[in-house]
Amino acid sequence: MQFLRARRYLIAAILVAVVVPATWLLARDKGTTENSLQTTVKRGDFRVTVNTSGELRAPKFVQVQLPQNAMQAQVFNLKIASLVAEGTIVKAGDLVAEIDRSPLATKQTEVSLTLQKAEAQYEQANLDSTLNLGKAREDLKTMELTMEEKRIAKEQAVYEAPSVKRQAEIDFEKAQRAMAQAKVDYKTKTEQAMAKMREVGADRDRQRNLLKNIMDVMTGMTIFAPAPGMVIYVKEWSGKKKTVGSAVSPWEPTVATLPDLSVMESLTYVNEIDVRKLRVGQTVKVTLDADPSRSLVGTVKQVANVGEQRPNSDAKVFEVVVNIEKPDTSLRPGMTTGNEVETQSLKDVLFIPLDALVVEEGIPVVFKLDGAAIIKQEVATGAMNDDEVVVLKGLEEGATVLLSPPLNRAELEVVRLPGSENQPPAGASGDTAQKRTVPPPANDPKQAAPAPPGAPAGAPIRKG
Repeated sequence: MQFLRARRYLIAAILVAVVVPATWLLARDKGTTENSLQTTVKRGDFRVTVNTSGELRAPKFVQVQLPQNAMQAQVFNLKIASLVAEGTIVKAGDLVAEIDRSPLATKQTEVSLTLQKAEAQYEQANLDSTLNLGKAREDLKTMELTMEEKRIAKEQAVYEAPSVKRQAEIDFEKAQRAMAQAKVDYKTKTEQAMAKMREVGADRDRQRNLLKNIMDVMTGMTIFAPAPGMVIYVKEWSGKKKTVGSAVSPWEPTVATLPDLSVMESLTYVNEIDVRKLRVGQTVKVTLDADPSRSLVGTVKQVANVGEQRPNSDAKVFEVVVNIEKPDTSLRPGMTTGNEVETQSLKDVLFIPLDALVVEEGIPVVFKLDGAAIIKQEVATGAMNDDEVVVLKGLEEGATVLLSPPLNRAELEVVRLPGSENQPPAGASGDTAQKRTVPPPANDPKQAAPAPPGAPAGAPIRKG
């Protein structure tokens, strides 16, 4: 019995010593396929799309603004005191907003005092002119009498001594000269008085007009709808909508808009990588965040040629306008939209997930299963979208590929495509799809950092 028991133990030990290493070797030969995610090469239609979010707006609208003469009132720090709720349907002449009149009341008081001063100055100038010209006319009368006396004296000196006669002539000539100068001075004083009256009169009229403008603007601070429509708040430069308490000025006089809902468009911004794929006239599938089950059809109406930097963003984007076909009354300006633009469509092609593609030393490769073995296969790629890439050469339909590299990836030799051994690395050709790689295994820290095409293997492929 003891011999049989010892024999069993010996056989069990031999089995453990033989079977366990063999199993380990078999698992090692298979790589990590049991623990790796797999996928198959698919054939079918392939679409390349650009997806963005946008906001509905109405390109045609009527503006609800401050009075047109608000600039002439010289009041700039106005604020909205009250405003009807956004989305309110109004008729022409309905109340839309009230503007705070406090700055206008202060300005009115100031201008009224200035006007009183200008009117007093005008009256004073009028009195001064009357007084000065009256005195000048009286002086002219006196000079006329003096000249008459000198003329009589000259006539009486005809029979006097020559010296007396000559003196009388001189006195008469002086009187004539003084009279002529006095007339010139009177004309000049009259012109001076008229100029002074025009000056003070212009200042008085200016203050009168300013006061009238202020009164008119104050009346216009109650703003009514110029046409029927739906009230939509306008946005400030910061992107926030104007509401009660927001500032308005003659430079930004619009308080709200009344859009024409029969024409709608979606305003969106596309990054500089995707904008080169867009063209005017492309079809756009538009969805509403408020009703994801609903789909609208649109077309690209305009693509900006110059990029811009949006608030709170470091990336450059390009403005794209999408025209909505057949809008209805349920659409409202400001609704958030999802825009899907199909930029390319391919029929009957092979494609795989982007995660299955790796770039090693500029060569795009996949890890293909061939029975229990793993083959590092070079592939030629084509168009790509956010999730998948077209395979032109190197794979067959239904082939199984790994979605992540195996642990022994460095030990595998690349199976090159026929004729590609003497060609430059595929990643150097400029093919966007070939510049994408997937991250290496988590337990390979040396390969964890991203790398561009041509760099050491293991750089993750950026989508888009």
